[in-house]
Amino acid sequence: MGRGRGLFKIALRAIGGGEKAMDAQTVAVITPAYRAQATIGATVRSVLAQTHGAFEHHIISDDGVDYRELLAGMGIADPRLRFHSSGKVGGGSTRARNMVLDTLATPYAALLDADDRFKPQKLERAVAALEHRPIVATALEVMSADFISLRTVGAGPDRVLRASEHKWVSLSMDTMLVWDRRRADARYDPDLPNMTDLDFLMGLYRTAESEMYLGTPLHDYVKISSSMSNGAGFTERMIHSKTLLLKRLEEGFYPMADPAATEAIAAFLRLSLEAEKLYPQVLAQRPGALFEDTIEPMIRAAGH
Repeated sequence: MGRGRGLFKIALRAIGGGEKAMDAQTVAVITPAYRAQATIGATVRSVLAQTHGAFEHHIISDDGVDYRELLAGMGIADPRLRFHSSGKVGGGSTRARNMVLDTLATPYAALLDADDRFKPQKLERAVAALEHRPIVATALEVMSADFISLRTVGAGPDRVLRASEHKWVSLSMDTMLVWDRRRADARYDPDLPNMTDLDFLMGLYRTAESEMYLGTPLHDYVKISSSMSNGAGFTERMIHSKTLLLKRLEEGFYPMADPAATEAIAAFLRLSLEAEKLYPQVLAQRPGALFEDTIEPMIRAAGH
């Protein structure tokens, strides 16, 4: 059964940002913001510090906060910042991202959560790689709330990965993406409680059988106490979402250009579900342990 991905046609209410002639390599960076007052400054500064200057940074308020005013109070203003409102409070990051994706005119797009950051060369290196593949993914650095490095995920050589290989390398998050919207595009499933980034990536894989993977950590994934991944009941929600995605894969919900991708991602999810069941025990024995520390040895034992 193929998946139908209708495009959401929801108008944005822009509250700031001027228009300029668009560079052929302009990247739209998409950042939903919900109760992001404490983190959004560092996030936006990381985009403004990019060595690739052709970007639009779309910040979508999903909590009623005027982030243009908030950032201006921090001394942050730039014509490349574009401010929007979802018109809701807690409408969800997936809906906010879809709203922007439905209105973009840029050839390239990138994802950045409101508590994460880009390394300075993230966009420059990704745009160069997009000349060769429609999707670019990167290794990440897991950071504490005070920006102390906890570990890297997926570090290694730059290489081409087929869709069937991706999850065995990028074993946790999938928000490190930059993609060419003309060659691969998708929308988020607003009804999926978690694992929305993997669902979105599998949508891109409908037309892209491979990606360029940059093994240098170019994306800071910040673990803060109030983040979704540290909240009560998160393991249970992850098990539910992974089980749902696995069922969808087994039912042919995600047609993908790489014929081996369906079973490979399903196999990863089966192993990941085993890791989810073990993780609470690991955390009880080693407070502060990361999920990646639990699943990575399992992946190696499985021969990946």
